[in-house]
Amino acid sequence: MWNMLWPLLLIVGANCLYNICAKSIPPETNAFGSLTITYLVGAIVSAVIFVASVKPAGVITEITKVNWAAFVLGLTIIGLEAGYVFLYRAGWKVSNGALTANICLAIALLVIGALLYKEVISVKQMAGIVVCGVGLFLING
Repeated sequence: MWNMLWPLLLIVGANCLYNICAKSIPPETNAFGSLTITYLVGAIVSAVIFVASVKPAGVITEITKVNWAAFVLGLTIIGLEAGYVFLYRAGWKVSNGALTANICLAIALLVIGALLYKEVISVKQMAGIVVCGVGLFLING
């Protein structure tokens, strides 16, 4: 049970802090300058954890296992981060900006799951999409 719970708690905790930080970047700060610092810190911490987890002798072996997804993920993260910074700069509240984005994301991923991965969308999930749509209207209306 804990193996399934701790990643969820990590995501929720990190996402809460993430949105607080994204909203706290001063409007006069260049968003991409701020993201450069963000990614330098992330790259350094990630590299230290990577080397510690595989030992220096295994670094090259592990890097050779990387495929295209790591490179595209890097590009998409820039879009994600910049999107949130500009979302908050456009005036969205922290209480509903991320919620709106994540509801839209959940609906999009249901469709992507069905189209690309042949996942079945159940009647309950369809009802959930409708409820999410109503929720979006109520939150932002």
